[in-house]
Amino acid sequence: MNSHNFTVSQFLSQPFVHSNQSYCHRLQHDMYFLTSNSRLNEQVVDKIILQLNRVYPQILTNAEAEKFRNPKASLHTRLSDLIKHLQKKGDRHCQEFYRALQINAEQLYNDLPSRKILSKLICPVFFLACFSVVAGVALCWYCSNSDTKVIGRARRILGFSPIIIGRHVRNICMLYLEDISRN
Repeated sequence: MNSHNFTVSQFLSQPFVHSNQSYCHRLQHDMYFLTSNSRLNEQVVDKIILQLNRVYPQILTNAEAEKFRNPKASLHTRLSDLIKHLQKKGDRHCQEFYRALQINAEQLYNDLPSRKILSKLICPVFFLACFSVVAGVALCWYCSNSDTKVIGRARRILGFSPIIIGRHVRNICMLYLEDISRN
């Protein structure tokens, strides 16, 4: 097996990427993906290095940029060394690498393992949070209005929703609505 190829076992051996992890940890997680299967070509790597050299504050000095642009070394070696160098420098440097990658290779940036994991984590949580807020506001609005028409409508809605909110929660809400209608 070629050591430059990205394998499932290498991916799974990496720590799970959380949204609150630093850019250095994310870059460590994405390193195998970035350095495998010639995902980045010479021109894109050179553009990233030049951007890191020219951005303010300067991430790479002129000497460092020349070192990582050295055509005598293989692209894989230069890219691996660049990533390790940025990780030693700190989170701001790794963040700028991601910014340069996004600008110069947006499709590859979107395909990064850490980006896919983050998007999978965010989507369901966001949906559940929004649904919970809307359901809670609707339930409070229905329950706080003493109009019998509204209470009857709320009772009908809750009566047909055992799948959505669960039987136990529905029964509690129905008892609460009956208690409100008696008062």
